[in-house]
Amino acid sequence: MSDAVIGKPLGSRLPDEGDNGGGMAPQQRQSRSPIVRFLRRAYVEPILASDAKKPASLLYNADDWPKPVIALSNGVQHVGLIAINLVYPLLVCRAVGVPVTVIEGMLSLGMIVLAAGTIIQVLRLGPIGSGFMLPSTFTATYFAPSLLAARLGGLPLVFGMTIFAGAVEAAISPLLNRLRTYLPVEVSGLVILVIGSSAGLAGLRTLLGPSAAPVTSPEWIVAAITLGSMTALNIWGKGMARMLCALIGLVIGYLAAIPVGLLTSARLAPVFDATWLGFPRFDYLSWSFDATLVAPFAIASVAAAMKAAGTITICQKMNDANWVRPDMRSVTRGVLADGMATMLAGLAGGVGTNTSTPSAGLAAATGVASRNIAMAAAGIFFLLGFCPKITAVLAVTPRAVVVPALVFAATFIMINGLQVMMSRMLDARRTLVLGLGILAGLTIDVFPQTAKLLPSWIANVFASSLVSATIVALVLNLIFRIGVRKTATLQIERDQISAQKIEDFFTRQSATWGARPDVAKRASFGVVQLIDAIAENCWHSGTMSVRASFDEFNFDINVAYPGERIDFPEERPSVEQIRDSEDGARLLAGFMLRRNADRVRSSIQDGQCTVHFHFEH
Repeated sequence: MSDAVIGKPLGSRLPDEGDNGGGMAPQQRQSRSPIVRFLRRAYVEPILASDAKKPASLLYNADDWPKPVIALSNGVQHVGLIAINLVYPLLVCRAVGVPVTVIEGMLSLGMIVLAAGTIIQVLRLGPIGSGFMLPSTFTATYFAPSLLAARLGGLPLVFGMTIFAGAVEAAISPLLNRLRTYLPVEVSGLVILVIGSSAGLAGLRTLLGPSAAPVTSPEWIVAAITLGSMTALNIWGKGMARMLCALIGLVIGYLAAIPVGLLTSARLAPVFDATWLGFPRFDYLSWSFDATLVAPFAIASVAAAMKAAGTITICQKMNDANWVRPDMRSVTRGVLADGMATMLAGLAGGVGTNTSTPSAGLAAATGVASRNIAMAAAGIFFLLGFCPKITAVLAVTPRAVVVPALVFAATFIMINGLQVMMSRMLDARRTLVLGLGILAGLTIDVFPQTAKLLPSWIANVFASSLVSATIVALVLNLIFRIGVRKTATLQIERDQISAQKIEDFFTRQSATWGARPDVAKRASFGVVQLIDAIAENCWHSGTMSVRASFDEFNFDINVAYPGERIDFPEERPSVEQIRDSEDGARLLAGFMLRRNADRVRSSIQDGQCTVHFHFEH
């Protein structure tokens, strides 16, 4: 096979490690500058676990080095895919009627921000960055709060609150594992659904809202052409045409707007006047803060953190055929990088960013998941940030082109939210949480005056459908968690040990509780192996009690028996220990049981030994 398929792993020796045939002396290796050593640790060392297995569907995983032409061509694809989301800062600017020159500057700096956000996500700089192929993109998550801030305090308030939102996301990144109980998967799906619906409705209001200018016949024609071309390419297109359907549809709609008079020579004047190369302008930058917008932006930041965590988990699973559960260290680093990118966006005069889920999907579709691709995309975005003519073209895009593009993107966001919600078994509790949450969000969208019935200090908080839906869902989820933990017990007699009975117990209980089958199998395996390990030397007589409890996120097993304690060493016992020691086999079994569960501990009191297995769900 050619190296175009195999690639070069990041952990292998690179050309600059040449040793002139005789190897580099240790003192020479240590003489490298601290900056070089730091960059090598951040970028060159492998990010995948040592036991990770490259899936057959991938040509290049995160640690591989594709040829430059492959990296560049795939980088262009990702830039085209992400470019559609430039409609979010564009529509925020249109909402407050800022001049075209300000929009140009905002978009130019925005592209540089996307480059920087991508780099800190790809590189592992200290505790920051997942290391996966995850470009940054402007996101619908912050769109509704940003529109609210723009109407209340203009762009300075948008920028200031965006910094605040990024800081919140960065602050909660190390707490994500602890917050899972309060932010279940189905509520994450609800948040995604409301983000999509609120973004789509906000775009439609610029065309059909009571304060919007009447829609002309040419605008209807261009809007139909734009949305129709995107839809047709997505459904019937193949290869690049399907991957870049949104970008191609934008170009078609843009060109269609010229002959029908939506893009006159006067409106295109900023494009003709703009140069191909130039520095972004900074004179419009200023920042402000409004406490009444804390809740909308804080909730949006939590939604962004959940979305980033989900996208990073997709990348972990994509790069490892042996993937079992999310690596929370990688997730925490990636969410922290995502929060810092949003803070950077606010400082540079932009709206909030997030990891690009479509890019993760494109990587899976093409089989090219090398993080060098994200670096190539970052380089392209950086160069585009110094091309005023490109940003001028985007700044004068007619609403008849922008709104269909937003509706097209919102459609997929909404359906993705529905899929996430339906991925769980919806009992009466979850049905009420989701149903009432959706109704709360729709109430604000359909009857916006409802928020004005609340006290003035809280009216702005509930003026966002995202905030209303999320708060209602989270509060109901907390209330309905009362009594959610379920427990079952199995008694096993010393002279009546049955592995099949234990397996049937866990299979039956996991089906009743809605636990994942793979977790139940690991729990069953752990108990069976524990009995095998202690039956001969530790458990001589009496009854063993196996107590299993489940609360959606945690599967805990307590095994109590009269006898001696078994140890669970963190390191594998040596061959000599296993062969020569009487406890060798038991130590090896304890080591293997520790690796089977997420956490293991044992204790003994008054001759009664208790072993606790914990499994993340």
